[in-house]
Amino acid sequence: QVHLVESGGGLVQPGGSLRLSCAASGLIFSIKIVGWYRQAPGKERQLVAAITSGGSTNYTDSVKGRFFISRDNAKDTVYLQMNSLKPEDTAVYYCYAHTVVADTMDDYWGQGTQVTVSS
Repeated sequence: QVHLVESGGGLVQPGGSLRLSCAASGLIFSIKIVGWYRQAPGKERQLVAAITSGGSTNYTDSVKGRFFISRDNAKDTVYLQMNSLKPEDTAVYYCYAHTVVADTMDDYWGQGTQVTVSS
């Protein structure tokens, strides 16, 4: 199993920055993809950014050029640097991990961290 813990959310003014952290523990070696999702009130959860074990990254169009996903293997932590934040970025942000062990695939989620962009 994999356990994910997010941190770094909070209240920020439009144009500001935040860095979210996702610390993983457990079967780290089995993690193939780590992603950040977000869910705003009344909306579906959407993928924001993802990074593979090979280092490839992917972003949803609305955050390209503003958000950056990275990882620190020594700390088993994935980060989401969010710049030029907009009110529409307000949501609960969830860390997600996709694991593969032999023929078994699993998905894990963190508890979520609130990001509020408001003046």
